[in-house]
Amino acid sequence: MKDFRKSVVYQIYPKSFKDSNGDGIGDLPGVTAKLDYLKQLGVEYIWLNPFYVSPQKDNGYDVADYCAIDETFGTMTDFEELVRAAKKLDIEIMLDMVFNHTSTEHHWFKQALAGNERYKNYYIFLEPKEGREPTNWQSKFGGPAWQYVKEHNAYYLHLFDITQADLNWKNETVRQEIFDIVRFWLAKGVKGFRLDVINLISKPDVYQDDNEGDGRRFYADGQQIHEYLKELNRETFGQSEDVITVGEMSSTSLDNCIRYSNPAEKELSMVFSFHHLKVDYKDGEKWALMDFDFKQLKQILNLWQVTMQEENGWNALFWCNHDQPRIVSRFGDDRLYRKESAKMLATTIHFMRGTPYIFQGEEIGMTNPYFDAIEMYRDVESINRYALLKQEGWQDQTIIRVLQAKSRDNSRTPMQWDDSVQAGFTSGTPWINVNQNYTEINVKNDLQAKGSVFHYYRQLIKLRKEYDIIAYGEYKPILEEHDQIFAYLREYKNEKLLVINNFYGRETVFTLPDDIEISRYKSSILITNYGDAGRDCKKVVLRPYESIVYHLVK
Repeated sequence: MKDFRKSVVYQIYPKSFKDSNGDGIGDLPGVTAKLDYLKQLGVEYIWLNPFYVSPQKDNGYDVADYCAIDETFGTMTDFEELVRAAKKLDIEIMLDMVFNHTSTEHHWFKQALAGNERYKNYYIFLEPKEGREPTNWQSKFGGPAWQYVKEHNAYYLHLFDITQADLNWKNETVRQEIFDIVRFWLAKGVKGFRLDVINLISKPDVYQDDNEGDGRRFYADGQQIHEYLKELNRETFGQSEDVITVGEMSSTSLDNCIRYSNPAEKELSMVFSFHHLKVDYKDGEKWALMDFDFKQLKQILNLWQVTMQEENGWNALFWCNHDQPRIVSRFGDDRLYRKESAKMLATTIHFMRGTPYIFQGEEIGMTNPYFDAIEMYRDVESINRYALLKQEGWQDQTIIRVLQAKSRDNSRTPMQWDDSVQAGFTSGTPWINVNQNYTEINVKNDLQAKGSVFHYYRQLIKLRKEYDIIAYGEYKPILEEHDQIFAYLREYKNEKLLVINNFYGRETVFTLPDDIEISRYKSSILITNYGDAGRDCKKVVLRPYESIVYHLVK
């Protein structure tokens, strides 16, 4: 049985990974075709974003049938072949489950609209309040979170797109339907589940206006959330010790995430939280530009590391996913120091306490595409935001600059396999443009180049398997007030790891704090992104974006 603490998960956005049939859209046979590459990288799990039947209003997170494959991505036979082929390589499949809402094209919702009371109770329908929406809550994608249905003189709740109707988890029948879906995929050999915005499923008993925010304080980490997750665990994946789970937690709290991931609670294996990826939100606003706040980034990551450790919670460690810009463009330097900063950022995360996740292309240092026209964007959130900002009088050029930094499409451009037409992703026209830098940044080049980003990630994954201290060691922050260095210690039995990262494109000096006693330890360099480094860990001149990990043994 795999130990998820020593494992690494690779996230695949199927639509953009590899197209096997030339229609411009990645598919399941494309994933199967690239399994040898993932085995070479060394990952133990593949997390697949949704490939279920869907009208694709939100790139598959609007599910119309949870137990069927959208023909765009292949067939159930293709999926079963993927599971078999992956298992032969000792790689397991993790599926993305969207249980907060369904597509309005789902037959449950169609039955609800037709007036079937049973299915209306699968969703959250409320009557108008004084001639308007039941509450003033805002959708995550802009505009009201309620949509009026004239035939029923009622509004349904949609925390996301208007085509994504929220499910009513208070209804026991809904929960049983969800349990059946999870059991269906377990029977197919699936060994992991990523639960989309799962901490939003517990809605309040009484719906009221939010005069302080957009409504999320009334439904994030709701009153019955732990009860629901315990039941889901007990009825489905909790019956198999070899199944791992990760919850995506939106606007969550540290206390709740401890409970979600503490094994004693029997809820989930680990959690994604996003506080560390909001340090470049000006005044908390995603669509406002600012440089990332390095001190705040350190404070947040250190707080979560230390507190989860003390309370026996477990973090999913990540910089990138399908909803986030490319990290090397965001917190690194994707022009002058792309390789150095990509490796430094990887080092920072992979030596922390938790399970690392790699998003496709991250391991070769893929960057934001810097699309310069709204016609090039496909993401519903970005397109909606563009329209809203235009209404507010923003200049087109300014909005595009914001989207270039913030859009979810930054991570969704096709995987860059080689320097052939369309980066080897498809023989057709891709659903979204390939990043223009694909001739330089691609898998083929990285596999051949000795000091590539790929080979560095491969080494990080290998080290996690070989050194127990990376998985099980205690985490201790150091130099917390340094304005350029992110450093910490890991300690386990008679070993220490000293992890030092320069987060900027200018030199700085690392000096080991006086209270860290290492005189009885032998020091060696475990990994460094420059190929050479200062041997004495007590004082080191760090070059731009330099990372060094010292292994100290008694």
